[in-house]
Amino acid sequence: MLKIFKLLSIIIPSILFISCSTQHSEIVIAKYDDEKLTMAEFEKAYAKNVGGYDRAKSDNFENYKNFADLYVNFKMKLLDAKERGYDKDTNLINELMDYKKKVGSSYIQEKYLVEPNVKELYERRKEEIRASHLMIRPEQVGSDEEALKLAQTLLDSILNHGKSFEELTKVHSQDYFSKDKGGDIFYFTAGQLPYEFEDACYKAPVGKVYPEVVKTKFGYHIIKVTERKPRIPKIQAAHILVSFMNKDGVVDSAAAKAKIEEVATRLKNGEDFAELAKEYSDDTGTKDRGGDLGFFERRMMVQPFDEVAFKLEVGEVSDIVETQFGYHIIKLLGKGEILPLEQEKENLKTIIKRLRYQDIYNEYVDKLRQEFSFTINQNNLQTIVEKSDSTLVGADYPKIDEVKDLVVYSYANVNKTFDNFYNRLRKDTEFTGRRFEVENLNNAIKKYSAEELLEYKALGLDTIDQNFAELMKDYKNGIYIFKLQEDEVWNKITIDTVKLEQYYNQNKDKYRWTDRAAFTEYWTLNDSLAKLYLSQLRNGEIDFDSLAKKTERAGMINKQGKYELTATSSSDLARVAFDLEKEGDISDIHPNSGGYSIIRLDKKDPARLKTFEEAKPEVTGAYQEIESKRLENEYIESLKKKYKPKIYYDNLKKAFRPES
Repeated sequence: MLKIFKLLSIIIPSILFISCSTQHSEIVIAKYDDEKLTMAEFEKAYAKNVGGYDRAKSDNFENYKNFADLYVNFKMKLLDAKERGYDKDTNLINELMDYKKKVGSSYIQEKYLVEPNVKELYERRKEEIRASHLMIRPEQVGSDEEALKLAQTLLDSILNHGKSFEELTKVHSQDYFSKDKGGDIFYFTAGQLPYEFEDACYKAPVGKVYPEVVKTKFGYHIIKVTERKPRIPKIQAAHILVSFMNKDGVVDSAAAKAKIEEVATRLKNGEDFAELAKEYSDDTGTKDRGGDLGFFERRMMVQPFDEVAFKLEVGEVSDIVETQFGYHIIKLLGKGEILPLEQEKENLKTIIKRLRYQDIYNEYVDKLRQEFSFTINQNNLQTIVEKSDSTLVGADYPKIDEVKDLVVYSYANVNKTFDNFYNRLRKDTEFTGRRFEVENLNNAIKKYSAEELLEYKALGLDTIDQNFAELMKDYKNGIYIFKLQEDEVWNKITIDTVKLEQYYNQNKDKYRWTDRAAFTEYWTLNDSLAKLYLSQLRNGEIDFDSLAKKTERAGMINKQGKYELTATSSSDLARVAFDLEKEGDISDIHPNSGGYSIIRLDKKDPARLKTFEEAKPEVTGAYQEIESKRLENEYIESLKKKYKPKIYYDNLKKAFRPES
């Protein structure tokens, strides 16, 4: 019993100590008024500011301390904004709503349309597929319906009646590049062919015909997947090419075959591939590099070359390969690896936006139409068409008072009247000049409502998407801080000429001109012409201003070659002009910009202090900056007096160190 009591006397204080200790995230970093800044909020804000937790963890206490000072000032400003009623300010609310719609629409498209498909595309591109197809083109059989009917009949005969896919393809396929090869279209990976085709291939088992007819922009397809394997994203290869055509421009395949066989024999005897490429290859673009083609992906080379090259191992040399260009011997120099998702993301987004984004977008908008009960009032559209009196879109609509309040489409609690709709339609170049027809109006409604539905969805996005909620919170805080700066700093700065001049007199050494020159230039591309004109100038045969009007320098023709005062430190021409002794002097010919300049000095202004008037723009900027800092400091001091902040720097030493 005594042993149990002693054990409990050890355990109970430990439990009490653990239960009373503050969790790391709840450690208080600062207090101001009745508010507090916890470790969790500080670490999140700091990591966001420096670019991530890993970087934040490796930072030092002095940086944490400086950030805490600034962040507490920021939090006090937000508290002040709340007390001033900024959250009820109509202008700020409208600005926030407008931002939410515009940014939210872009956010939805990126996160909900592009991002999920990026992941799917990345995973699929880890594989490559070889497939065959039988294609029926609508334009060759009469109509879309007839093409689908024929394709469905052929598919049924394969799936249910045992007909050979390959034999039917040779007879019926209207892809004339692949039909004689049983429909084989070689290897591909996701992002290279129409999505509908690829999607079917990635879902189909190897050796089986996909059980549905697939429609693409090219026609109707019956698809059979013949192979699937891990993808090699790219390879680096070298080749030796012996062309069928000899030096006289005559095709001599027998001589080419003999030559490539000689090369193959020398390679087998251990001779260097690169040296033999330099000696024998007819590919003038690569022979000097030992035949190196660099890295390339599937389908970038002709099929016979591609098929052999991608089967080689690094360092392996192929047998002789025949293509339409001649005979090749290929050596594999290297294989690329599939990059991590983050490195591939932007490339994948580009592929999605190029190949299938519009379809993804349309599907999502269709879901929004259902979600928000979107409807078009076709009766009102018909009335609008009837009363248009053959007016074209863009002109003033006749009898506008009779139709302006007609609702043309609706969603959620929003009704779009014709007046509102036509104000946009008449400025849209896609529709201006067209007749008021129901089809045109429906197309315009489809276009505008898609954008509006995305924006409407965005209005509630912060309630279901935490990241977007954080984005909106940051923007709201930003417009509050901007408004405070406007009220407490920028609007309080007054430009007093007396104070500006006083500041100038105290700091005039900061405001200086370097050596400057104003000058006139004649410029020509022709050195002989420049020499002729210089001789005539010096003999008094022509006037310099008249000559300068003929300058060939494109940007100076309208200015007749005249340059205002220009610093010699920033212009080679100004330096040449400044080096002339007196106004009116003319330079020798000066090579410049691929041509030849002759320069006349119009005015020389040696380095000097700027006058107050000359320096006034710079002085005003500097004075405003000083005043801004002064007013900002005064405002911060007023907040400190009001909210009495206290920062616990000892607690701050535990930042990003939860174990301490």
